[in-house]
Amino acid sequence: MTHHARGTFTVKMLPLTPAPAEGISRFSIDKEIHGDLEATTKGEMFSGGDPKLGVAGYVAIEVVTGTLGGRQGSFALQHSGTMDQGGRKLSVIVVPGSGTGELKGISGTFDIQIANGQHSYDLEYKLPE
Repeated sequence: MTHHARGTFTVKMLPLTPAPAEGISRFSIDKEIHGDLEATTKGEMFSGGDPKLGVAGYVAIEVVTGTLGGRQGSFALQHSGTMDQGGRKLSVIVVPGSGTGELKGISGTFDIQIANGQHSYDLEYKLPE
């Protein structure tokens, strides 16, 4: 059975050094997630391109630790995003095999929306019965 968890989150990103190569930036990711998922995250992001010109891409992995639907544990999210003249494309999935504790076996997608400077999410997920 597919479930949905919805809510808001805040994100803090800080540059990390050294950068792995010319033209690539590296950042730490720390989130506080509220709503149907109550959690914190720790992760790392790599980006390239020129976001100021609206052309860039990024990849990231972050570990989410907290409570989802009354179940405690953790899981990892894998991000892949691009932006160009055609718009933004973003895919965030639950990393297969990353669930721990009562979230072992979780699968799904994490849809991010940004409106008026506020971040919100819709986590569509499945858990073993």
